[in-house]
Amino acid sequence: MNQMTDLRKTDNRPMLRVSDLTHRVSLETDTLTILQGVSLEINRGESVAIVGRSGSGKTTLLGLLAGLDTPSEGTVELDGSVISTLSEDERAKLRARRVGFVFQSFQLLPALSALENVMLPLELAGMESPQQRARELLERVGLGERLNHTPRQLSGGEQQRVAIARAFASDPVVMFADEPTGNLDNRTGQAVSDLLMELNREQGTTLVMVTHDEHLAARCGRQLHIEAGLLTEPETAGEPEI
Repeated sequence: MNQMTDLRKTDNRPMLRVSDLTHRVSLETDTLTILQGVSLEINRGESVAIVGRSGSGKTTLLGLLAGLDTPSEGTVELDGSVISTLSEDERAKLRARRVGFVFQSFQLLPALSALENVMLPLELAGMESPQQRARELLERVGLGERLNHTPRQLSGGEQQRVAIARAFASDPVVMFADEPTGNLDNRTGQAVSDLLMELNREQGTTLVMVTHDEHLAARCGRQLHIEAGLLTEPETAGEPEI
């Protein structure tokens, strides 16, 4: 465990604090309320699964928590910054420094190798020795022999491993995952979820995940259910893995 991980575990401030979050979308003849009055806190180092049916608002909530969008009402505070009041450029800078993403669709650049895909955010952040960091992470996710392969030369599971390596490359304080095993078969999805949880524990990252996978959700310390834009927390949640 590195010094940064130690500091994260001893900082008692919530990583995410959401107050009265409401999000509406204007249609031609009406206004659609996607989220209404959502409030929650997520502590540092927690792993939280947001579970709900398609159209329930869970992906919209994840995007607001990550600063990819701004709410109609309410506030979102991430690591001490009220991101709902920041400009788009300010939110982008904050995400580059503090946030990692894992998406269902991998979102790798097809013209770049696995190594180059992981190096890119490190180069944009001006990190020293980005190639060394990228190599170390790709070896950690079991792709040390696939560094120079492009996404089309990799299986779906391998592409998601590259995406996970890229997400953890900048040592984010919070990781957002949107259906990280959604495009994978059961066996591959299990291996990828194992890897995601292991890296999350090793780096002391706060994990917030949207998933339809009940087994994956149960591996998180908390489960939040969302239905028709309203968020609830069941009395019995998943137990954190040891």
